[in-house]
Amino acid sequence: MARFGDGLAFGPDLTEAAETAVRQARAELSAAPDLVCVFVSGGEPDEIESAARRAYETAGARVFLGCSAAGVIGAGRGVEGRGAVSAWAGVLPEARLTPFRLETLKAEDRLIVVGMPESGEDDVVGVLLADPFTFPVDAFVERSGEAMPGLPLVGGLADGPERGATRVFVNGEAFAEGAVGVVLGGPVNAATVVSQGARPIGPDMVVTKADENVLYELAGAPALSKLEEVVLGLSPDEQELAGRGLLIGVAMDEYADEHEQGDFLVRGVVGADEDTGALAIGDVVDIGRTVRFQVRDAEAADADLAELLHRFDLAPVEGALLFSCNGRGRAMFPDSDHDARLLHRAFGGTAGVGGFFAAGEIGPVGGRNHVHGFTASILAFGPLGDAQ
Repeated sequence: MARFGDGLAFGPDLTEAAETAVRQARAELSAAPDLVCVFVSGGEPDEIESAARRAYETAGARVFLGCSAAGVIGAGRGVEGRGAVSAWAGVLPEARLTPFRLETLKAEDRLIVVGMPESGEDDVVGVLLADPFTFPVDAFVERSGEAMPGLPLVGGLADGPERGATRVFVNGEAFAEGAVGVVLGGPVNAATVVSQGARPIGPDMVVTKADENVLYELAGAPALSKLEEVVLGLSPDEQELAGRGLLIGVAMDEYADEHEQGDFLVRGVVGADEDTGALAIGDVVDIGRTVRFQVRDAEAADADLAELLHRFDLAPVEGALLFSCNGRGRAMFPDSDHDARLLHRAFGGTAGVGGFFAAGEIGPVGGRNHVHGFTASILAFGPLGDAQ
């Protein structure tokens, strides 16, 4: 009997699919589940809420968590663009599971996030699911280390066609705003990995002039000039990749002799000013930091995830939650199954793996929590006897 299980069900009746998926996830468990996560794609908000309620009633778990999604992952597959429900269940009898719901309050000129439980000395990891329309997830995650020192956060942003259409749920309640999650503590053997799937191009460069997220100079020259120099030196195929969406990586270890694939926190290049030669990027970078331009394609994403899983130090993996970007799946690979299939192969085919295609992924890189794009963020669980 297993400690983790997953299930996947389709059909126009999402409520029925939710019950089926949860029953599949529970079927091979050694005991009643302590934590059940359910993700629902397709359907109107009221249908999603009905599916969540049925899943909660069927789960019989200490903590129930989930959200709406663009697509779901379970039973070794990914499903996009149709009504489907994935369920993941875990037996964690000695773990401390603390569910929470986060809301934002306005205080003069700033927002205050309330609802996070007090941190404990034996906290291991937190799972966070957020509505991107109403919750300041970027700011919260980037500053999470101040309120919860050393606690890795893994999760994703719920997806829906418009504001008000997304749902996050915890235990028996569904919400159209805010965020939900659970902190796992005590004897839990878990590890995280984030596959950013980007390939560096051009040389390392030091930021020599910058203001917030605007880079004015790289290696003493206008940032835009440096970018043009790098792109002109690429092959035609790489130039095409750069034209589809250029990225920049900020080195996580300034003292490394060389920085290669996987050594960067990858962010988007979001704008350029020809008059000043400046580049705007999706993060704040200080003067003196090392950066390197990046491109992303299916080959790089496949190789990066495969390599990270190959050297994953938690073995054997018994279960895992997978939060894959909605820009992966069919948008990047031949089918929706790519990431689920790689995990299935890497973890020996017996691990229970569930998750969803997110509108943004949450995971730690370089010892800090970040919100990412185009990534696969994974929370994996090993044998309980190996827990620290």
